[in-house]
Amino acid sequence: MQAVQYAALGMPSEMVEAVTLADPPAPGSGEVVLRMVAAPIHPADLLTIAGDYGVLPPLPAVPGVEGVGRVEQLGADVDHLRPGDLVLLPMGRGTWCERMTARAAGLFALPADGDPMQLAMASANPATAYVMLRHFVTLAPGEWAIQNAANSAVGQYLATLARAAGWRTVSVVRRAEAAAVAAAAGADLVLVDGPDLAARVAEATGGAELALAIDAVGGDATLRLADCLAEGGTVVNYGLLSGEPCRVSAQATVFRDVRLRGFWLARWVREASREERTAVFREVVARVVAGDLRSTVEATYLLGEAKAAVGHAMRGGRGGKILFVT
Repeated sequence: MQAVQYAALGMPSEMVEAVTLADPPAPGSGEVVLRMVAAPIHPADLLTIAGDYGVLPPLPAVPGVEGVGRVEQLGADVDHLRPGDLVLLPMGRGTWCERMTARAAGLFALPADGDPMQLAMASANPATAYVMLRHFVTLAPGEWAIQNAANSAVGQYLATLARAAGWRTVSVVRRAEAAAVAAAAGADLVLVDGPDLAARVAEATGGAELALAIDAVGGDATLRLADCLAEGGTVVNYGLLSGEPCRVSAQATVFRDVRLRGFWLARWVREASREERTAVFREVVARVVAGDLRSTVEATYLLGEAKAAVGHAMRGGRGGKILFVT
């Protein structure tokens, strides 16, 4: 079977190779063989290949954190799936390959009328936004949350999900030209980041007490979000787009008891119960199928075009996601 693989760490577009690997064996009891239909290229994939991610696999490795595939073969004792069913590929399993064997217990058939390209992106970013909005702070209807990198995929999903739940969002962007993207996703208030962010947030929200901030940038951007929060508020960090460690002022931590937490979806997937995971992914899938959650696809590539695909994903100023398809 075809796959994308890298054997050393470095520039992602140079490290990846299209290779031929052995097909997976026939599925055992409780297993299925899946054929990948679509799998996106995420920043986490690129950081992992470059050696800059927090957790690195043994080499050689097949990248890819999510995707969708069709059931090709059923092992014994699998009665809730059928050949041809479209399913979410197991997260973090190296999805840039034609086929894989997976445990059937964590899989469920996706709606037949769903767009495979959109469903291929349903596991990571929408689920990250969904869980971060609910896991750390309980928001009442009408309350505000604030986030930065609001024009990112997670940021757009987060604003859309918050609005659907009856919460309001302050979406912070780093460039004025990114404001329209955040507003189109459903943000109630869009602001450009800057040293006076807390004062502008207080003025624009009428002095609302914010309990939750979601940070993808790190560095002084984390500090500015923390300064927007009320006493006892929580900053949830899930990325470091600035490349700098998170900073929070003593004024926030010591005198207002603002807490800094981290979120990594892979850890949540490991630690949550199967019932909790399935409930979240079913909810996200339903919203994707309904068209409430969408991400723009800029281009698709075959696995044999690995270098071109990864090089495209690394370009600045893209207008959408890059996906592998079979």
